[in-house]
Amino acid sequence: MRKTLIVAALAGTLAVPATAQATSSDRENASKECRSERGTTAATREAFTAHYRTFGKCVSAKTREEAAERQAAKRGAQQACRGNKDKTCVSKATKAAKQAADDQDAKAIADRKTAAKQCSQERGTTAASREAFAKKYGTNANRRNAFGKCVSAVAKTLGDS
Repeated sequence: MRKTLIVAALAGTLAVPATAQATSSDRENASKECRSERGTTAATREAFTAHYRTFGKCVSAKTREEAAERQAAKRGAQQACRGNKDKTCVSKATKAAKQAADDQDAKAIADRKTAAKQCSQERGTTAASREAFAKKYGTNANRRNAFGKCVSAVAKTLGDS
């Protein structure tokens, strides 16, 4: 039993460096992204809740994404600047790559907000329109996932265009 715990602890400590380590700026950026994605309208808040359930789960997921984006930007910049005599090449290329990733994240958030508004309008306010909406998009037994499925599908089509 004790040997198993020691082996598990060693494996855990060896695995940590291979994963992206989040920084406080990663958490701050993630929190900003989540606040932006949550929005202020009922439709965007409903879509946010359908996608993440809680604000904390959003921040956790986005923090991991931010750390991975930062590390990928740095690796890409290091490869791009090999053999370059400019000492600031890596930092400039890293900032540019990170900004491009952040811009892509902002577009995805805007697409989800637009999709939430479109789905809210499509769902309507009458019982008949809500039932038809649930039948069209709902996939589980009670079809309560219809709004989230609609937002996901519409956001994907917006992102493809």
